[in-house]
Amino acid sequence: MNAAGPTLFDWARRAARPVFYLGNNRVSQLGVVLTTASAITLLTFYTTEFFGVHPGPYVGIITYLILPGVFVLGLLIIPAGIARKLRRERRAGQLPPTYPQINLADVRLRETIYFVIVMSGLNLALFLTATYRGVHYMDSTQFCGLTCHSVMEPEYTAYQNSPHARVACIECHIGPGAPWFVRSKLSGAYQVLSVNLNLYSRPIPTPIEDLRPSRETCEQCHWPLKFHGDKIVVRPHFAEDEPNTKTYTVLSLHTGGIDPLTRQPVGNHGVHLMPAAQIDYYAADHARQQILYVRYRKADGQVVEFVAGDAGKPLEELRAQPLRQMDCMDCHNRPTHTFELPGPALDRALNAGRIEPALPFAKKQGLELLQLSYASQAEAASQLRTRWRDFYRQQHPALFNSHRQAIEQGADALVDIYSRNVFPQMNIFWSTYPNNLGHDPAPGCFRCHDGAHSTPDGSRTIPNDCSTCHALLAFEEPEPDILKTLRGE
Repeated sequence: MNAAGPTLFDWARRAARPVFYLGNNRVSQLGVVLTTASAITLLTFYTTEFFGVHPGPYVGIITYLILPGVFVLGLLIIPAGIARKLRRERRAGQLPPTYPQINLADVRLRETIYFVIVMSGLNLALFLTATYRGVHYMDSTQFCGLTCHSVMEPEYTAYQNSPHARVACIECHIGPGAPWFVRSKLSGAYQVLSVNLNLYSRPIPTPIEDLRPSRETCEQCHWPLKFHGDKIVVRPHFAEDEPNTKTYTVLSLHTGGIDPLTRQPVGNHGVHLMPAAQIDYYAADHARQQILYVRYRKADGQVVEFVAGDAGKPLEELRAQPLRQMDCMDCHNRPTHTFELPGPALDRALNAGRIEPALPFAKKQGLELLQLSYASQAEAASQLRTRWRDFYRQQHPALFNSHRQAIEQGADALVDIYSRNVFPQMNIFWSTYPNNLGHDPAPGCFRCHDGAHSTPDGSRTIPNDCSTCHALLAFEEPEPDILKTLRGE
């Protein structure tokens, strides 16, 4: 010992003596084994991932969630074993008055100390890495969509076929910062519990109340008030007749924004989302399909109120209801998780050639088969193929033999349409989730623009004229002149 008093080294050696003595027990040794084994396994997984071998969702759960948990459990068991031995020896009166000396001249002891120091540093680095990778994995689209496969399969399938398939789930569903992180993990813990205990709803309800404001999500990429002018939309349609007669509907959507010349709001975006004004409304139902009251606050502060003709409530009571401020999501309510209707889905398949338009009654037969009730997707896939083939085998035997490949391709397209939009195990069928973008079959625009929402004195009514939102340039015409003009013919 130094004449000036004990050094830091002497203090550390004295403090380590009880740890070395009490750490020699089976419980602590089990903790060492768990920590070491999980650490080696983690390093193996990380190495394989570094070389481009990416785990599936369930391997990812083991790698990023379970193994780090085992690793931390092992670290906790080590001091638990020490505390257990201390308590037992103290009760039995076997605790030595002084702990054995640590003789650093002993080569094996020195090597053990060096090993513990090095491994402690590695464990800390591995723990921090595992924590980071675990958080990163839980924020991945793969984790959201595939971990709870049976529950999230409908939403994940729709997401993969959407215009936002390259936007990560967390960019819309989880906000930035620690509060959103904690909130999302607490919500996720309840969801995991619901899956394991079979407590979740079928179908999963749209989380309308929990959606982040569109200014924090949509408007990070999209700029509603940026002037877009009119947008031409061409919609092919196939009739339910033998030749699947093809027609076109051409619309000029008044997307609008802020007109750069007049600096005035025009079109759908400009009127509904103008910065100086505000639209609030009250909906009587959770899905916001029955809007009874609309309040329009102009830029100058003037307020105009519109009440539905069938509101059934006095104005004062409607004013007292909780109002929602209108934003992008009130019209674009299914921007990513969009489920198709059978008619438009068949039109797209026929137009793309996935179903051969030359097959007689392809649209009519496909529509009938898709709208039948099936117990599961597996049954639907089998029955759709069988009934589609049987129709052409029985009704058009010559064509069945000459166009066998086209018929098989059409059967594949029907199965694909059904499997992307109908999930019997989750009680999701056609039109389960209404889409407000448009007005068929869900009311959509007509929730307000129905000609029945008027001011209390009846002097003004929210317009329901078709030209308010779009100009109809052609309606189900075989060869519209507007298309020839657009093609330069």
